[in-house]
Amino acid sequence: MSLNLSTLRQHIDSLDHKLIALLNERAQVSLDIGAAKRQAVDPQEEDNTHVYIPGREKQVFEKVTRLNPGPLADENLCAIYREIMSASIALQKDVMVAYLGPIGSFSHDASLKRFGDSVQYASQGTISDVFEAVERGRCQYGVVPFENSIAGSVVPTLDKFVKSKVKIRAETYLPVHHYLLSKSSTEDIRRVYSHPVALAQCQTFLNNHLKGIELVPCASTSEAAQLASKEKFAAAICNRVCAEIYDLDILHADIEDQQDNTTRFFIISDAWDAPTVSDKTLLMFTVDHRLPGALCDGLKVFKDHNLNLTKIDSRPSLIKPWHYVFFVECAGVHGDSEVMKTVIEELHKFCLDVKIVGTYPDQRP
Repeated sequence: MSLNLSTLRQHIDSLDHKLIALLNERAQVSLDIGAAKRQAVDPQEEDNTHVYIPGREKQVFEKVTRLNPGPLADENLCAIYREIMSASIALQKDVMVAYLGPIGSFSHDASLKRFGDSVQYASQGTISDVFEAVERGRCQYGVVPFENSIAGSVVPTLDKFVKSKVKIRAETYLPVHHYLLSKSSTEDIRRVYSHPVALAQCQTFLNNHLKGIELVPCASTSEAAQLASKEKFAAAICNRVCAEIYDLDILHADIEDQQDNTTRFFIISDAWDAPTVSDKTLLMFTVDHRLPGALCDGLKVFKDHNLNLTKIDSRPSLIKPWHYVFFVECAGVHGDSEVMKTVIEELHKFCLDVKIVGTYPDQRP
C-alpha cells in the first residue's frame, strides 16, 4: 500500500484536534477533583490541601505502562504523562518545590522527574535550607538526597530529620552519571570543582587523567559548574545538563567509577499520603544504652511482625556524647496501619523517642 504524505499529515492534524480536546477534558476533571477536595475539608485548612498524591501518581504510571501497546516506549509515554499530571497539579493549586540548587543539580533533575515543568521551583543553597523552606511554609514540598548506591547515606539529610517536624511523602530514584565539563582542554585543567560525593565517585578517572590536580569541594555539582564557567583552566564534575546551562564543553562522559550509580531522594512535606498496596516506613528512635541488648530487642520487634528492614543507620543525637539516634526503614507497611501502631507500642518497651519520619509508596526500580 502506497503512503500518501499529505493524507498522513491530515490524519495527524485530525488526531491533534482530538488530543487537545481530550487533554482539556482531562484537565477540567482534574479541576473538579481539586474543587471536591476543597469542599471536603474545613475552609481554614484549605491551604493545606495536598495536590501531589504520590500513591495516585504511581497508579497512573503503572496503568499507562500496562495499557501501552507501542510503538511508544513505556519510558516515553510516562514522560508525557508526567507533564500532563504536572499541568493538572498546577491548575489545581500554585505549588512551590524547594531543591538543593542551583539549577542543573542532581536534586533539580530529581525534582523535575517527580513534579514536571508546570510547577514552580525554588533553588536552595543547602539541604538545611530545603528543610527550612518546607517547615516555614514557603514551599509545599522539598526534594532532598537521602542515599547513594555507592557513597551511602547523605549525612546532612539524616541530621535534619533528627530535629525537623517535616514528613517524608514520597521517594524517587535517579541514575547518576558524571561528566567533566570545562571551557578549556583536559590538558590545561588546573582545578576541578564538584560535590565531595561526586569527587569520590570519580576517583579512578581523576587518578588516570587528572592526577595531582587541585580538587575543590562545593555544595552541589551545579554550583561547581557555575564556578568552572567563570574561571579559566577550571573544570567541573556534574550533570550533563549543566553543559548547556553554563555554556561548558563536555570533555569526558560517564566518568563515574561504577555505572550503576543511583541516588535516592525523598520528597518532604508537612504530611504523608494515604496507604497504597506497597509502602515503606522510616522510623527513628534512641535506646537506653544502660540496658544490655536494648537495640537488639528493638529490632526484634520488626522480625516478630514479619517486617523486612531495608535500611538501618545511626547519627549522634547531639544531646550527649556517644548517644545515638537510629533510623530504621521497613517495607510492606504504612505508618497509619494497625501493624505499625502495634510495632511502635512494643518498641517503647526497649526504645526512647520513637517517631515515624515518613511513610511513602515503594518506588524501588
